[in-house]
Amino acid sequence: MRVAGIGFRKAATLAALREALTRAGPAEALATTPAKAQAAPIRALAAETGQPLIAVEVAGIATPTQSPRILARHGTGSLAEAAALAALGPGARIIAPRVISQDGTATAAIAEGDPA
Repeated sequence: MRVAGIGFRKAATLAALREALTRAGPAEALATTPAKAQAAPIRALAAETGQPLIAVEVAGIATPTQSPRILARHGTGSLAEAAALAALGPGARIIAPRVISQDGTATAAIAEGDPA
């Protein structure tokens, strides 16, 4: 199974999330933090794509990409990568590292593995 981890700023639009997801590649589900899972743009993206939205904790998950800002805020180097990995559990691996929307407000990464 492939899961797209999605990270985004408060100002991100549905279009920015859609762009990041398109750039990252195909997935069967979306994942983000519990707080972000309540935001309108990601809920709209899940509805538009017909993909389930999985809310996961990301703190402490090792990621290939490292952002000091995200590490300070969320306890992981990449919210998108960590969410994708957390949604799949042990044995998951990143197959598409974090990509950023053109406007810089949304990120997406794809992990592959067996669902947790």
